[in-house]
Amino acid sequence: MKRIFLFIVTNLAVLVLLGLVIFIIEQVFGVRLGQGGAGGLLIFAAVCGFGGALISLALSKWTAKRMMGVRIIERPQSELEAWLVGTVNRLAAQAHIAQPEVGVFDAEEMNAFATGARRNAALVAVSTGLLRSMPRPQAEAVLGHEISHVANGDMVTLALLQGVLNTFVIFLARIIGGIVDKALFKNDRQESGLGFFLATVVTQILLGIFASMIVGWYSRQREFRADRGGADLAGTGNMIGALELLKRSHGNSMPPQMQAFGINTGETGGFMRLFMSHPPLDARIAALRSPTF
Repeated sequence: MKRIFLFIVTNLAVLVLLGLVIFIIEQVFGVRLGQGGAGGLLIFAAVCGFGGALISLALSKWTAKRMMGVRIIERPQSELEAWLVGTVNRLAAQAHIAQPEVGVFDAEEMNAFATGARRNAALVAVSTGLLRSMPRPQAEAVLGHEISHVANGDMVTLALLQGVLNTFVIFLARIIGGIVDKALFKNDRQESGLGFFLATVVTQILLGIFASMIVGWYSRQREFRADRGGADLAGTGNMIGALELLKRSHGNSMPPQMQAFGINTGETGGFMRLFMSHPPLDARIAALRSPTF
């Protein structure tokens, strides 16, 4: 869903900014960060890695509102908006979480997302296309799916996973950068050279790609659980019906850079499937129909 895309983008942006700040501090001011051997470097990497993930988590609602142009419904202006707010609030009560902010974003495709740093301070937003085109029983199931993400604390656990991955990306990238700087660039000085910086950046990008695969795998498992949560809150038939409607609605797809991250995911194949935040819709429907799910 969009929340995964927004979180990853923000997290990567924070990591890039932290990397630039660290480089400036070390090269311009001569301050050596992460000293004290491997243990000191690991602590340094953990502070930066979890710092980036937690900052991304804290900014998740703000980022979603700005990037998606979400309009928060403070006072419903139509019967449809009143139904939306009332349904979200009712489902939130069933899931034993505080009432989230409810918003709408302008998009033709049927889509929805939920985000927020805490279970009791979340945002649930739906597209205008979903409100117009999806019958209410199926739309309620989609809302139940999003509420389940919030109730399960998926954004928090995602942040913790991302923090662990960031830590090892930073740690290993700086270790490899030091080896390359000395072995290939023949830098015998105590200060890190250009080779260290270039190797660290390249390694961090490559390891970041691998980390994104792990995040994608984790997200796909969470989608199955959220589908079951939506089925429990709004009925299995309605959840299956909602997924089937989304499957038939791919003609109104999202922009390419966002397509893989909404609840209406589109289809992809080959290597790119490793980065998908969602399982294929057919697999999700089959899982809901399975008596052992």
